[in-house]
Amino acid sequence: MCLTATCGRSVMSVKRHLFYMRTTCLLFSTNSPTSWRAGPRKRPKKAAWTDGVSWEERLADAVTPLWRLSYEEQLELKLINQQRILSQLSGSLLADLRSDFPPPAAAKLSFPVLPVLPSPVRDGYRNKSTFSVNIGVDGDPKTVGLYVGTGRQGNIVCVKADHLLNMPEKHTMVARYYQDFIRLSSLEPCLLFHTGGHWREITVRTNAKGQTMAIVYFHPQMMTAEEVAVHKAELVAYFTQGPGSVCQLDSLFFQESRMTRCTHEESPYQLLYGQPYIYEEVLGFQFRISADAFFQVNRTAAQVLYDTVRDLCVPVRKEGAAQSKPGGTLLDVCCGTGAIGIIASPRVDRVIGIELIEQAVRDAKHNAALNNVGSCEFLPGKAEVVLPALMTQLSSPPGVVTAVVNPSRAGLHPRVVRALRNQPAIRRLVYVSCKPDGEAMRNFRELCCAPDQEKKLTGPAFTPTLAVPVDMFPHTPHCELVLLFER
Repeated sequence: MCLTATCGRSVMSVKRHLFYMRTTCLLFSTNSPTSWRAGPRKRPKKAAWTDGVSWEERLADAVTPLWRLSYEEQLELKLINQQRILSQLSGSLLADLRSDFPPPAAAKLSFPVLPVLPSPVRDGYRNKSTFSVNIGVDGDPKTVGLYVGTGRQGNIVCVKADHLLNMPEKHTMVARYYQDFIRLSSLEPCLLFHTGGHWREITVRTNAKGQTMAIVYFHPQMMTAEEVAVHKAELVAYFTQGPGSVCQLDSLFFQESRMTRCTHEESPYQLLYGQPYIYEEVLGFQFRISADAFFQVNRTAAQVLYDTVRDLCVPVRKEGAAQSKPGGTLLDVCCGTGAIGIIASPRVDRVIGIELIEQAVRDAKHNAALNNVGSCEFLPGKAEVVLPALMTQLSSPPGVVTAVVNPSRAGLHPRVVRALRNQPAIRRLVYVSCKPDGEAMRNFRELCCAPDQEKKLTGPAFTPTLAVPVDMFPHTPHCELVLLFER
């Protein structure tokens, strides 16, 4: 894959849309000094919903705010945003070199930012969707869809998502039949935990083969296990023998939860019907997907992302007509179900992955065995606890160590950054971020700043050398940023 393509898209083709975007929705982060939001923040007033815009348009503007732009214009807008964010990093690094000057809001980029790599599939690309239950446009509290408005403003309306460009038809079909089921049910929906009710959201997962997994979330309130069992049986009958059988579910899960989000360990996912897993193929490797496993939401763009990450972590060197194996160790922090490490494993001697969620670690180990990869080791636990103790192993045997990190939006814990920074064996680090202007920016700065005894950052600084945005989410302002650091 070529990572040195040049940008041929016109910036001017996008600028005419900027005024519209600035005045209708806040597309990007407000963390930076160059944010589009100006002046003191005021609490927004409750929307009256009297603007004459259809509910479908309101939802499309909230979920896929770039849907009115051509795809070329979307990519150019995303590139402009990534350049703006990374110019802040360049400004911070410049200020670090010149401590007598205050840090500038932005600076000229000190490293190349490649054009946004496009998603091969742009419509209906989502392989996972979660639909909420709340009051619909017609006032029915048993409406299944996505929200317009916010709870804080008190103006939530649940709107069906059938028309959204990023939503596959199979997902919205399952949502429609789930809505039909709960409207037939004698139980009320759980809109707010303290007001009672039972039926909550539904998650739909699909793969390239068309297999479908549905996970129904349920608040038991004060019901006994026997009472809950009656309604679980009704749910199974509806989707296997009743009207919902047209959805052809391969797996139906049920989770009883008194909290907004629960892991499998906190409240087990109960398999009511079908297979416990579905499988997905990425770059020739097979991956098992359990009910709560993380997997990139856009499979075809995930192949672009993982191919990019692999090439930056362990670039293949050509020796004449043959290719040499780089070797060494790949340290995969926040490894999830092991996708990056397994895909990169043919190029390295060993892979060490760290992941907080125990079920994901079990999936990662299974995926390694499924693909006959014996060089991967996956460790459960918090990265800030596991990684410092692991660092002594990275120098023995001596060799090349490359780290790849793919954290959540919360970024890396400071102890993880410290451990990576202070391990001299790590010469190359690839950071994958879905929100580089959030906490990840703090991580970037601590990886690259001058040694700081107060923060216990004693190792040589990293330097950003290349940024590659990948469009994982067409029709939205978001993309994944792959940032290469070297020292």
